[in-house]
Amino acid sequence: MEPSNPDHTRIIKGRGAVSNNSGRFEEQRREAFDDGWEAPPDDARPATEVQADSSRSVLVYNESPDIPFDRSINPYRGCEHGCVYCFARPTHAYLGLSPGLDFETRLFSKPEAARLLEQTLRKPGYRPATIALGVNTDAYQPVERRLRITRSLLEVLQRFRHPLAIVTKSALVERDIDILREMASDDLVSVNVSLTTLDGELARRLEPRAAAPHRRLRTIRTLAEAGIPVSVMVAPVIPVLTDPELDAILGAAREAGANSAGYILLRLPLEVGPLFREWLQAHYPHKAGHVLTRVRDTRGGKDYDSRWGIRMRGAGAFADMIAQRFRLACRRLELTPRDFELNRDAFTVPARSGDQLGLF
Repeated sequence: MEPSNPDHTRIIKGRGAVSNNSGRFEEQRREAFDDGWEAPPDDARPATEVQADSSRSVLVYNESPDIPFDRSINPYRGCEHGCVYCFARPTHAYLGLSPGLDFETRLFSKPEAARLLEQTLRKPGYRPATIALGVNTDAYQPVERRLRITRSLLEVLQRFRHPLAIVTKSALVERDIDILREMASDDLVSVNVSLTTLDGELARRLEPRAAAPHRRLRTIRTLAEAGIPVSVMVAPVIPVLTDPELDAILGAAREAGANSAGYILLRLPLEVGPLFREWLQAHYPHKAGHVLTRVRDTRGGKDYDSRWGIRMRGAGAFADMIAQRFRLACRRLELTPRDFELNRDAFTVPARSGDQLGLF
């Protein structure tokens, strides 16, 4: 195992980020500094706090040309899974919080999400298209076990017979197989299971509170056996650390029952870049330079390139090699491209008690 943490950056068990530096919109900047007087004990762990989000709408639309859906729902802001590479971390800066540890420990739930969604779906001008659930932060992160907001959203979508695509790295999705199986029988749902690595130790460091790789493979199998279409998302592909596993991940997912696949190359927007560099220095210092060199090879010499069509796949020889390996593996394994296009024609607005009956 590689020696780690030569600069004594504090690694917190069960958390991904190793710092809690200020977000870019805060007037004052804070950085942790150990002066030797009041260093926190080794076992000090920040607890998870959950506050209610008072949003008045729950459905978010986008016009991004490189995203295969135009609307999404995220029941939670912040994510306890703690994936250090998460591209959604910078959104916590809009709340005056750190994209670092705050993103993993100071969560916001949307308890009115199901009611707000039903209001939207009942509007006369609403036209159905696949809703992506959990694309920013995981809809099945640990707090969902208690709050059940995602479950309440599924119940609304089931009643309206509305198409839905779920993205998750949690085994908790198995809890809702009763709803998902019924929706799948009418081509109304697909589940995209994110699988970054098959190495349990690496996963524990990258995604400390997400399901272990073997558990995600079991989830793929369980969903597939229930007749629910499952796609594997190899996301992100991290140069040097996980890209050698690309073929193995796709093969394991196919063997478990996945019928389609997609991938995203590591993205390091805004505060994610510094957080990821800190994480590399803390956990894999002897690989850090190699990883970052390869990342910049795919981003025109920078940490990140936000251009449409480039941000998900990168550019250059190394990015092209990843794309070719992915295509060849999918062809060999008979994995089709993941597809967010589901049945829109089944959509119906259920009658409520007291509603006036239509004349025709």
